[in-house]
Amino acid sequence: MNLRLTLDGHQSDATLNDSAAAHDLAELLPLTLDMEDFHRTERIAYPPRKLDTTGAPAASNPKAGDLAYYAPWGNLAFFYRDGDHSPDLVILGRLTDPGDTDRLATAERIRIEASA
Repeated sequence: MNLRLTLDGHQSDATLNDSAAAHDLAELLPLTLDMEDFHRTERIAYPPRKLDTTGAPAASNPKAGDLAYYAPWGNLAFFYRDGDHSPDLVILGRLTDPGDTDRLATAERIRIEASA
C-alpha cells in the first residue's frame, strides 16, 4: 500500500510492507499525530490503539527512512538516522525518497493517509 505523509505541511511518499502490523495500521488511516524526538534517531507518535504484530520478527535493524512500530510502547517510529538492533521493533514500510528523511528530523506533526 502506498502512503502520503504530510510532515508539517510538506508531503512525502512511503510504501507499507505486507505485514499484519502494516495492514492493521492501514485500517486506522487517515491519522494525524503529534511527533516527538527519540534518541536523536527517530520521531515517534502514538496511534489510537496498539497494532496486531502476529507473525512479526522478534527484532529489527532499522535504517534511515524506515517506518516502524515498537510493540511494547505501542508507538510508531519514523527513522531519520539508522537505529540500533531492537527487540520488538516491527518494520512497517519505508519512505519512497530517502532524501525525505531530513524532514522527519524536525517534524512536529504528521498526517498519514492512503494514496494511489
